[in-house]
Amino acid sequence: MDRQLVRRVTAAVSAALVAVVVMVLGWIKPPVTPVVTTDRLGPENGEAIADYLNRARESLRGSDSDQHWALISFTAAISADRIPEYAGGLRISEVLYHVELPRVVTPIVAVPVAAGDAAALRSVQLAAGELAHEATVEGARTRAGRIAAVAAARLAANCACTVGLVVRGTLDQLRNLSSHTDIRAVEALPAAAAGGTFAVVPLLPEYQEFAAPGSDDGPVPDQ
Repeated sequence: MDRQLVRRVTAAVSAALVAVVVMVLGWIKPPVTPVVTTDRLGPENGEAIADYLNRARESLRGSDSDQHWALISFTAAISADRIPEYAGGLRISEVLYHVELPRVVTPIVAVPVAAGDAAALRSVQLAAGELAHEATVEGARTRAGRIAAVAAARLAANCACTVGLVVRGTLDQLRNLSSHTDIRAVEALPAAAAGGTFAVVPLLPEYQEFAAPGSDDGPVPDQ
């Protein structure tokens, strides 16, 4: 047989074998499809608060009995020891903290929690510890470090700094929560939304017209 023909036949057979191997590997271990999501709880940056409140109310419409992830936002921040009375017995997955200081932009701390009231109550100390660590990393001479230190101290003292809860419940349960006079908004995601794949941005009590941080030109208090 002609050597050139032999080379062509060999190459064709090799290519066919490679294709078969790739197909078999694909069946054994299919490629992982990355999770892409645009789900979000909370107002968009700069969104009008009136628009967000309407959007949150619309999210609770429906008659299904499925479980939905939802964000509870308060009219005024509450202390951590009051969390159970606002959750209505629903599973809390995350607690959001924010220490408000006049004319000072402060960090928002999100603490994932295990099931049960005890875990939710402990979350304030975890938030305080996270900010204390940040203060150490940033250093006492920096503005960011001083802000973190003050916020950590106030959280450790159980300040009224809980600004949001991420919970899971049915639309009926969430609508019942939204009727609480101290709850400013309850926004639900579609039932198909998967836990841990959506963003959460709290509706801070100081946001009155637009969801935007205020000025950051004020002095940082000592404590």
